[in-house]
Amino acid sequence: MNELDFDYLYTTYAGKLRQIAYGIIRDIHLAEDVVQESFLKAYKKLGTIQDTGKIAAWLGSVTRRTALDFVRGEKRKRWMPADQTIMEQRISEQGSAESTEKKIEMMALKEEVRCAVFRMGLEYQNVLVLRIDYGLKEDEIASKLNLKSGTVRTRLYRARLHLRKTVLEKQSA
Repeated sequence: MNELDFDYLYTTYAGKLRQIAYGIIRDIHLAEDVVQESFLKAYKKLGTIQDTGKIAAWLGSVTRRTALDFVRGEKRKRWMPADQTIMEQRISEQGSAESTEKKIEMMALKEEVRCAVFRMGLEYQNVLVLRIDYGLKEDEIASKLNLKSGTVRTRLYRARLHLRKTVLEKQSA
């Protein structure tokens, strides 16, 4: 396979990829960040390209997926479930016509959970924030923190247990 010039790829396709990202995100600065992230991902996988004639479509696809991942991550940042059963119970209690009191209770619960996360040990806090706020998978968290996947899984489990215990204690008090 011919060696691809990454500088050439960037100068040739960055503008089009920025348009793709902007079409999804609707923020020019964030779109630029998505393009940068897309090129980082592409650079890591550049050696796997077999048909260089389809590089533009491949880069467009990588950018689209990266932008969508970013949008999903932003949605996750706004909502942080402590324990799925507690959140499901709270949501079902709300019904279709939410009262102001219920909204305030829900906001207080979210704040309580967020505070509980930041009172945890740093080892648990790091994996939980990467999982919930950034939407990373266990193997991605493991590579970012230089941990084994099993260690990440254990820390996530223990962090969730701690959150469940903390929130339930506050609920019963």
